[in-house]
Amino acid sequence: MKSKFLIRLFSMSALALTVASCTDLEIDIKSQNTVFPDSERAAEAILADVYAAYRGALGRDHWMAQTLSADEAVSVAMGTDYYDGGRYRELHVHNWTPDNSIIPGMWNSASVGITLANNAIVLFGEERPNLTAPARAIRAYYYFILMDNFGAAPLITAPVDQVPNRTSRAEICRFIESELLDVIDLLPTEVSIATYGKSTKYMAQALLAKLYLNWAVYTTEDVANYNPAVPNEKLNQVVAMCDGIIESGKFNLSSHKFMEKFRPNNGYQIKDFIFAVPYDREKQQGMTYSRFWIHRSAQNQFAALPQSVGGTFRVLPSYLDKFNLPGDERNQSYIGGKQYYWSNYTEDTNRPFLIRTSKRGIDQDYTAADADEQFDWQLETTNDIVLRPDGAATLNVGNDQKGRSMGYRSIKFYMDVAVTSANQRNQSNDVPIFRYADILLMKAEAILRGAAPTNGETPQSLINQIRAYVNAPLLATAPTLEDILDERAREFADESWRRNDLIRYGKFEDSWGFRSLYPAGANEKYRRIFPVPTSVLNVNTHWDQNNGYQ
Repeated sequence: MKSKFLIRLFSMSALALTVASCTDLEIDIKSQNTVFPDSERAAEAILADVYAAYRGALGRDHWMAQTLSADEAVSVAMGTDYYDGGRYRELHVHNWTPDNSIIPGMWNSASVGITLANNAIVLFGEERPNLTAPARAIRAYYYFILMDNFGAAPLITAPVDQVPNRTSRAEICRFIESELLDVIDLLPTEVSIATYGKSTKYMAQALLAKLYLNWAVYTTEDVANYNPAVPNEKLNQVVAMCDGIIESGKFNLSSHKFMEKFRPNNGYQIKDFIFAVPYDREKQQGMTYSRFWIHRSAQNQFAALPQSVGGTFRVLPSYLDKFNLPGDERNQSYIGGKQYYWSNYTEDTNRPFLIRTSKRGIDQDYTAADADEQFDWQLETTNDIVLRPDGAATLNVGNDQKGRSMGYRSIKFYMDVAVTSANQRNQSNDVPIFRYADILLMKAEAILRGAAPTNGETPQSLINQIRAYVNAPLLATAPTLEDILDERAREFADESWRRNDLIRYGKFEDSWGFRSLYPAGANEKYRRIFPVPTSVLNVNTHWDQNNGYQ
């Protein structure tokens, strides 16, 4: 038996973890080791797997669920390609089911992380709080993932001989708070390559700020009844956590230009990153954003990707419209129009990107006599996304150049030009979870919602710190909450926070893109959380499905 904590939290495909094979649940976990890991170096080795537990989900399934269910983007089908049983379409139109194949990755990965953290905590022992504190902090983050996405979750912090019922979302929320407050002064305050991607005091403060900002969402008894007008009792705590990070003096916005922060060579040197998940195309794989954003006919436009690409993600025009501030460097997050080759992250306007095609190749419905005559066509993407006449059921835009070229594309996490066939399209771009820019905007929002201002800062001055570093026009008047939401859209596009923001603002049920294809979604507020995957319920048969999904 490996651990008292290896229990049935997941689908059998995750780790097939079960207590059924354990006959002695009182075996001390430390008995596995001939030498107990009582040094910080040994503890770091054990915690490495804990930190890595959510890497795969963040690099694909988590990112897809947050991005496609929000107003940022849509994943289209091209002919019959990438319909994939409707899993992407369901996320966009808000009619996903417990059998959607993207959703289990979030549940299983977070649950694996919790189990590994629990094992580490028992292994280290209560007498070593400096070693257990980082494990408890990252466990709190994984519980945040479960709570934010699925509501209730099984709360397991001690050895058990059976899987407990799920604990309510509000109780999980309060558990996360108590855990982080309990360990926050035990966590490292060093900010360096040694603590990059790991639990620190500032990671805990950022997570608490996010938790407090969404407190009313998480503590409402039924998520469908949440109303953004409900008072949030934790707004001053949001400001306090943000101030702790601001006053540390260890983070800033200006160490790198906006787009530079998300390139494949990003890392600990980015002073905007408070907590990030590292990726490497060879050793820390799982991040494949570019595979879905790049134009299908242009995989060698930016880098010579050695394998086929999906090319199905397109930014929604209504979201793209928010990138409208003159001079704003964040406008570079998306590209469209006539396309050119790129060199060293710069568009070479002297080298048009040409595709050998025909008029029928551009538009499959073109039937004139010269339909198949070959010529060089400069690839040009359009802003609008128009479905084919029979495309509503699958979000089909067509697999000709007309369909492939609909919609602008994100290049925020610019692909790794060194990717090889052996790397399977994996990128080396680290993905930030908490950024200093988020701290400033969370503080601004909290003050605007009623928190007491501190340190002479106002929502206007806080937003202007961000506007200044991206060379966008400064605000001349006090912002509204809607202004802050739009600023968050520009700042955190493709960073998996938009769903969270829209729910807090009460806008998750608004209409965008092709949402009207499933009109019931406008009233199905229970979709503010995802269903527990069928594969998980098949293992934990005494659990009930989330309301609305039965």
